[in-house]
This record gives sequence, structure tokens and C-alpha cells, in this order.
Amino acid sequence: MHFETIAIRTQTDRSQHREHSTPIFPTSSFVFNDAEQMRAMFADEVEGNIYSRFTNPSVREFEEKMAALEGVEDAFATATGMAAVFASFMAHLKSGDHLLASRAIFGSSYTILMQYLPRWGITFDWLPADYEKWQEAVRPNTKMLFLETPSNPGLDVIDLAFAGEFAKANNLILNVDNCFATPYLQNPAKFGAHLITHSATKFIDGQGRVLGGVVAGSSEMIAEVRKFCRSSGPSLSPFNAWVLSKSLETLAVRLDRHCENALALAHFLQKNEHVGKVTYPFLDTHPACDIAKRQMKMGGGLVTFEVKGGLEQGRRFLNSIEMLSLSANLGDTRTIATHPASTTHAKLTEEARQEVGITNGLIRISVGLEHIGDIVADVEKALKRSAG
Repeated sequence: MHFETIAIRTQTDRSQHREHSTPIFPTSSFVFNDAEQMRAMFADEVEGNIYSRFTNPSVREFEEKMAALEGVEDAFATATGMAAVFASFMAHLKSGDHLLASRAIFGSSYTILMQYLPRWGITFDWLPADYEKWQEAVRPNTKMLFLETPSNPGLDVIDLAFAGEFAKANNLILNVDNCFATPYLQNPAKFGAHLITHSATKFIDGQGRVLGGVVAGSSEMIAEVRKFCRSSGPSLSPFNAWVLSKSLETLAVRLDRHCENALALAHFLQKNEHVGKVTYPFLDTHPACDIAKRQMKMGGGLVTFEVKGGLEQGRRFLNSIEMLSLSANLGDTRTIATHPASTTHAKLTEEARQEVGITNGLIRISVGLEHIGDIVADVEKALKRSAG
């Protein structure tokens, strides 16, 4: 079946009430037919619901959809995207292991690598920008390759085909943060990814309503994630899971418009006199445009640009927008403007921000579903006002 059909028709079995739309299962626990069934479930001899920290029908429907859409065997849903990223690390790494990561990653992922993994004896290094030098970074104890593509917020694109071959040659777990692309635009498993993480809070929800995260991969890999999360408890609520599962039904049609609007906005910005560099994966000026077009269906819903007046003009721009939302979130129906250097990536050092292209004048636009004419008009007015 096609993506759209899978997203709509994968659902929990109907109950005796013959409902058409899947109900929510807001329960903390489940009952057993007899003592033997209870014993067998706790012993993992048979599958079934025990306690919603472990499994829940609403959560399981969302997990099964995400696994099917990513083209993998299984998935485990968490309370947030960062819980998913953390679980993907802790379920598969131990003290003494070494991890390699792409330099341009989300600010909270950066914090986990810099401040918390070292406390458990897990070390890491940034991957060199030059693919030919990746091999030099591998150590005998290197176990995982963690990539974010496209990256937040610089929209760097990493060659997943190369990464897959590299991971295979070095016996590494390839762990890809696929949040910006979603499974509709990009399927890392096709290129050899073992683990795929998402912040479902973003485009998967798509309306800024709930938090959620997912780790997807093979049954064997996800079994370890499930085991870790069963004890550590970053559980996704049944309500949030129900919302996210329903949201997947419209993911394709929403992303079609997100991408269409984002590309149009990027073309407008390229011609604006107040704007310097414009970054969007499907622009010919993007250094990895060819790679993006090989591994992505469309360019995504994010555009970044630099205002020529630097930090002060960036602040004036944000204070001049009228329709756009000023928020740190993304992937919403509403277009959102953000200043990464002072918000999502503020905890990075100035040097670290510069290394991944987060300048003081960088603006990130999460392009929404409003009419493109209204989006462009608001951005254009804010640029004119901020340049004065």
C-alpha cells in the first residue's frame, strides 16, 4: 500500500461497539482472565497489555503506524522527542563505548552528548565535515554513528547512502534523527539506518498540540529500547498517542503544502535586498542539493536566512512580524519565526554555533499552511521595518 493509505488504515482492532474511528484507551492498567495469563504476561511468554508504562493500545497503534511508514519492523513511542533520542543512546551504549556524531545537531542532543553521556563513561567525537576523513575518527570502541539530516537549524544534509555503507564497513549502529524530514520525505532505513528517532511534537503532530517521540528500527533493536524505557518510564500518554496517530492520517497532504510554501518563500528571500544567505535543501545554491534530492521526496518545511544587519536586525525582524508566530516550536500549521542563537541553540558556545553556521543574524522559519501570499507579505514587511 501507499504511504497515505498506510497512515490512514493502520489502526487498532475494532471493539464490540463497531466504532469507525479508533477510541482512546485512557487506562493505567489492564485486567487478566486468570492467574496463569497474568504470570505468562509478566514473564514475557505471551504478548498483552499489563500496565500503560509498558504498553497501551493507543500508543501501540501509533508505534505500528510509525514502523510501517519508516519501513522497519517495530517502533517504541516516548513522551518527547528528546526521550526518544536519549533512549536510543542508553539502550545500546555502555560505559567505555564511543559515539560519533554529526556536528550540526539539535541543542538538547548537543547537551546530552556534552554533559551527560560522559558521566556514564560514554565518550564521543564530532564527525569531520569531509566524508573522506570520517574513517580517521573511528576508534576500536566506537559503537554508534548519530546523524541529524536535515539538521536543526542550519539544514545541513548528510549523505545517508555514504553513511549507511560507512556504518556497515565499521560495524556501527547508524542512528538517524529524521525529525525534519519525517517518514513521508525520507526513509533512513533504506540507506542502512538501524535506529530512526523522531520528535513527533513537530510535523507529525503538525498543530502544536501535544508532545511525543519515537524510536523505530528492527525488532531486535527496539526490544532493547523497550526494555530500557519500561524501567526508566518516559511513557507516551494514551491521549497524546491518539492525537499523533490521527495526525499521521494527514501528514502527507500537510507536508505537500509545507514544502510547496517553503520553496516559494526561499525563492522570495533569495531576491530580497535585506537578506544575505538563504538555505533550503532543494535550492540549487545548497551545497548538498543533489544529495537532498536523491534521498528526500521534497525539501521540507524549514527555511533559514541571514539578515544583513546581524543580531540587531534579527531582533528587529522578530519584533516586526505581525501574522507569523514568535515561538521555539516548528512543524505547525502556523508559520513560526525563531532566532536560534538566542533560543534553541543558546546553550552552545559562540564558537560551536559558528562552526555549524548559526550566526547571530540567522532566522529560522517553519513555514506553515497559510496562503503563501500572506506568509511572504508578512516576512517582506518585517524585513523592510527591521532594515531601517
